[in-house]
Amino acid sequence: MELAHYSDYAVRLVNTEEPARNKDSLTSVDAVRALFGASVQMARRVTDTDVTRFRNVRGRLRAVFEAADGGDHALAVDLLNSLLMEFPVSPQVTGHDSLADDGSPHWHIHLADHPSNASAGYAAIAAMGLAFHLTEHGPDRLGLCQAPPCRNAYLDTSTNRSRRYCSDRCATRANVAAYRARKRREAEGSAQSGRSADTAQDSRALSDR
Repeated sequence: MELAHYSDYAVRLVNTEEPARNKDSLTSVDAVRALFGASVQMARRVTDTDVTRFRNVRGRLRAVFEAADGGDHALAVDLLNSLLMEFPVSPQVTGHDSLADDGSPHWHIHLADHPSNASAGYAAIAAMGLAFHLTEHGPDRLGLCQAPPCRNAYLDTSTNRSRRYCSDRCATRANVAAYRARKRREAEGSAQSGRSADTAQDSRALSDR
């Protein structure tokens, strides 16, 4: 498993909540387990207590994205370092499920899950994955969707650092809204110009009397 993959853990957890829409899908053990994806062994350790723990970690991860998205990169790093210190990882060299062309193992770093509980394990992997992404690409690559009311987190992997939305759906919705707003302004401008022209014509008519 490549290290870049672990940053998705942070995005998945943060996006279980949509504050502006007052939505929260992280309400049950099954919802928490779904975050682990193929990591079945980690998911099995989830208990009712982990639901509250995951929400706490989620808020702290969102704060990292908010700081980075707002341009306060130093704060984003400080918040992320706090998570890394509280939830350390256990890196291991592994070659499982990955073979080179000659059939030999493709050795790579795997972040082992924390042994104490599911939330600590997930937090450790999510924080470390985010740290790898931040140091590799820069804190300005951590963003929050700019299509109101959506504020989902995303990782910008575009070549020109131009990503502003969490999905194509939000990008389309924002573009349509911008187009409609522009058309309204043009219509209002035309109407204002028409009223100004009528006023000027009335003034000339009065002056000719």
